[in-house]
Amino acid sequence: MELDSDSLERLVPERMDPADLAGAATLELHLERYRFAAGQVRPGRLLDLACGVGYGTRLMADRNGHLESALGVDIAAAAVQYALTHYADERVRFLCCDGMSFEDADGFDTIVSLETIEHVPGPDALFARLVALLRPGGVLVSSVPVTPSVDLNPHHLRDFTSADFRRMGRENGLVERAEFEQVQRVNPLELMRGKRFGRSNLRPDLVRYYLARPSAALTRLRTTLRHGFAARYLTLAWQREA
Repeated sequence: MELDSDSLERLVPERMDPADLAGAATLELHLERYRFAAGQVRPGRLLDLACGVGYGTRLMADRNGHLESALGVDIAAAAVQYALTHYADERVRFLCCDGMSFEDADGFDTIVSLETIEHVPGPDALFARLVALLRPGGVLVSSVPVTPSVDLNPHHLRDFTSADFRRMGRENGLVERAEFEQVQRVNPLELMRGKRFGRSNLRPDLVRYYLARPSAALTRLRTTLRHGFAARYLTLAWQREA
């Protein structure tokens, strides 16, 4: 499968269009999350689940020379092949695998999975799977949008609030150790004209979607009145008991 570098869900730094200001801003949001995650990394083994094309995996490895190894895992074969070509080295490896199928008998000291669980039909099961792969005393870093996104983004299957996300960690026996909040301001007119964030990537039948789901339309209205045209993201770092 060909790597689609214009996808809303697939950012490839080396292929970014310099004129795509919205895309550049979104890439910077992703890089900021990875920089935050890099500051939480513990010595030992690192797993980056849903690593995309691998730039974040490599960033964390480069910023943590004490790491034994870093493994990036993604379900998209084209993304993994790109990662192997551009970001792999003797400490950084990449593997194509579904997150729920991935197994590792040794476990990891740090697990990072950013903007992942909103994409799967069973986010609670995937989160629990990540916790199960974490060594005692290990750190899990994960992020989600905490303003509604399902209505606009057809790739997202569940909306989260900050309270929902924090509860997932508590219910899996984790303790919060750090947080990072982001706000992405959006100009609706520029968004609809842009290539990456144009109609081909956003939900094409939005009016019909809202007519079939009036509660989603009301939620969008309330969110816009409260936050304006903005998306908010929360990244949390949790620790498993030793």
